[in-house]
Amino acid sequence: MTLKNQKIVLPGGAGLVGQNLVARLKDKGYTNIVVLDKHRTNLAILQQVQPDVECVYADLAEPGEWQQHFQDADVVVMLQAQIGGIDYQDFQRNNIDASGLILELIKSAKKQPYLVHISSSVVESVADDFYTRSKIEQEQLVLASGIACPILRPTLMFGWFDRKHLGWLSRFMKKVPVFPIPGHGRYMRQPLYVGDFSSIIISCIENRVTDGIYNISGHEKIDYIDIIRIIKRATDAKTAIVKIPYGLFYALIATWSMFDKNPPFTTQQLKALSAKDEFEVIDWPGKFGVPYTTFANAIDETFNDPRYNKVILEF
Repeated sequence: MTLKNQKIVLPGGAGLVGQNLVARLKDKGYTNIVVLDKHRTNLAILQQVQPDVECVYADLAEPGEWQQHFQDADVVVMLQAQIGGIDYQDFQRNNIDASGLILELIKSAKKQPYLVHISSSVVESVADDFYTRSKIEQEQLVLASGIACPILRPTLMFGWFDRKHLGWLSRFMKKVPVFPIPGHGRYMRQPLYVGDFSSIIISCIENRVTDGIYNISGHEKIDYIDIIRIIKRATDAKTAIVKIPYGLFYALIATWSMFDKNPPFTTQQLKALSAKDEFEVIDWPGKFGVPYTTFANAIDETFNDPRYNKVILEF
């Protein structure tokens, strides 16, 4: 077996990070990639974009045939995550129950595969919401498992295939004449380009980094309102950016959630936006040998790269 044909299993690999990671693994010549995911539409999109990748429908919170892929896996990158939603059970199943099953499979495999765990910067956040609570518990599960692996804690990510976050904002911006900003809009963010993050994961795989918890933050601190302005310029959107009172914005989001079971933005996420978090910035370019992409260049590549800028995942 050579490095490039080792079996890489990606639980939850049809989401933002997984789609980007697969694209970059393929660009580097990797040939044996298995993606396990229960989002049928996004799994089908991945299969269409990357036809030679094995895509398997699987509810990772339930035992099933998908478990066989861990018996001969060389690498597992644990990507499955419930990010948004209004029902805590979804976070329990996808972030905690699924992780417990996967960790047991890794420990019981005849040849224990190399693991990379994707945690989140929110485990150190002052926010208290479903996502934060479940990601804290998920990371504790990984640490308690005794499996030697790097734990990567990315901040808010954006890039190709971004169905939420900046991708959704850019599409919403093109549809409406007025783009609302909650309050003053000066909520500092540290957005991380998912292309850089994918390269960090690949660096872990190729160098077999076996331990450590790494805060992978964007190297630029940018206010939310300035992020919106940069996206507007990059996409040539014509919408007017208008500040509205925070309380009114909150009420509008709450009303939306009454009619949408999976809203693109929730009141919990609005609270997290204004929580005044600031995350550690480490020298991950030096540690992992991955050059940092400036925010402006990353936004341009996200929205203007002809290969993937038209591919939109489903919520």
